[in-house]
Amino acid sequence: MAGEDWNTAEIEAIVADYFAMLAKDLRGDPYNKAAHRRALMERVDRSNGSIEFKHQNISAVLMGLGQPWIIGYKPATNFQGALEDAVARRLNNVPLLNEVGKAVASNRARDAAARLWIGPPPTFSNQPPSLDLAKLSAVAQKFDVAERDARNRALGRAGEELIVAHERATLIAAGKPDLAEGVRWTSDLDGDGAGFDIESYDLDGTPRLIEVKTTNGWERTPFHLTRNEIVVAEANRETWHLIRLWNFAREPSAFSIRPPLARHVELTPTSFLAQLH
Repeated sequence: MAGEDWNTAEIEAIVADYFAMLAKDLRGDPYNKAAHRRALMERVDRSNGSIEFKHQNISAVLMGLGQPWIIGYKPATNFQGALEDAVARRLNNVPLLNEVGKAVASNRARDAAARLWIGPPPTFSNQPPSLDLAKLSAVAQKFDVAERDARNRALGRAGEELIVAHERATLIAAGKPDLAEGVRWTSDLDGDGAGFDIESYDLDGTPRLIEVKTTNGWERTPFHLTRNEIVVAEANRETWHLIRLWNFAREPSAFSIRPPLARHVELTPTSFLAQLH
């Protein structure tokens, strides 16, 4: 079997095994990777090393799908196409990751607010990614990861809640309780449509218009921007901020993007208005 692609039954078995470990991992429950591999070897005719490498392939697919993965299995992007579909099916049929992510996010919204560090975007890094970005991007596009996150209102709301708490905590810690009192969760109070989610302030009182985009995936998971958000960003270059929250289900991290957006992201039209002649 060495060197041969895994068949459907083998793929389904290892994906199910990986997800069982991942659910425990996200909940903080103990599990033994070696014991899982030994049990799997009794069901599939594969070596310990082959199973471990396939686990790394599953991590890479989950990375492409903008989902958390098992940290101990470093993503390896040379995976077979059948694995993508098997992992995506499992995500659709077992919504556990989203449920775990929501629970973790809810518990962390208050605790993490004062400790959240918002750094520069990955486009400012001098270190190129060590993974095959083209392959990960193809997975994200195939399964429309950006649209999935955009439709996940619970995830988006939890991310906004965290940034509201972070903004208030930051201002209070800096001795600006009056400004903290003025932080406004615009999308919650007024609904979407303003082109930003939160109205906050810099320490000198300068307004900050914050749009929050949240994912459970890694920092380069694609995301949607509406036409209105792009227009508002351009019209308010001095005050508009996009805060990208990532790795949200585990340990929320964030970076900030300022206009012009084209310095950091490639904006791709994804829909068109069709009017009859």
